[in-house]
Formats: sequence, C-alpha cells, structure tokens
Amino acid sequence: MHTELKLDNQICFRLYTAARLITQAYTPMLSELGITYPQYLVMMVLWEEDCQPVNIIAHRLLLETNTVTPLLQRMEKLGLIVRNKGEQDKRQQIVSLTKKGRDLEEKAYNSIPAGMGEELNACPLRLEDYENLAKELDSIIETLKK
Repeated sequence: MHTELKLDNQICFRLYTAARLITQAYTPMLSELGITYPQYLVMMVLWEEDCQPVNIIAHRLLLETNTVTPLLQRMEKLGLIVRNKGEQDKRQQIVSLTKKGRDLEEKAYNSIPAGMGEELNACPLRLEDYENLAKELDSIIETLKK
C-alpha cells in the first residue's frame, strides 16, 4: 500500500471530519433558533452588513450564487430576510434582514458563543492556539481558492 493513500496520512480527512463535527455541535443550538448552519452563515454576513447583493453574500461564503439562492428562498419563507431588486441594476437582488432576522442576532449572541465554548472546553487548545489555527486555515483557503 502507498503510504500517501492511507487515511491517517490525509490532512483533508482531518479537516473534513473537524468541519463536520463542528457543524454537528452547532445543530442543537441553531435548532433552538429555527435555522440551519448554512442559514446561520448567511445571517452572520447580514448581521455584519445588512442590505447586500446575492453575489456579494455568495462571494463572502465562497459559494456560487446558484447554491445561495435556494438557501435565501427558504430564509425568506421563514421571515428572516427579504429580497428586493436593486435600485441601480434591476437584475440584481438585494438581501435585507427583517425585524425577525435582526432580532435573531441577539438570541444567537446569547447562546452560540458560550455553547460552542462549552463544546470545545474539553479540548486542550488555548485561545491563542485557535487564533493560530484560524490563520493557518485562512492560508490554506487562500491557496486553494479559485
């Protein structure tokens, strides 16, 4: 067997598994808010800056617009966002938070950071380790972005 093909030698498997398990840890907290993890990511983008075009949201999330659009449609049905045509370019859709969407930010703030802190409490990493890990992951993302 080629050692390069052993599962234990694959960084991609570790990244995939960590991402999957982190998303899984978020699920109960997000369920209480009535949203999914991908919807939470969209909400965070809009909480940072409301009234953004679909293509900018997709760009921030490193996704294609055709992936984000169905997600936004479901969020609109939940009453979290509204989509309107752009004023300058009518082909462009601008996504804005509703009152319900804005109110959700406070609920998320009150539960998710502390909840994830509890989930990761048993991990021996310190805050600076997480900060360094984020920088390393950003480097990988920038290298592989197309």
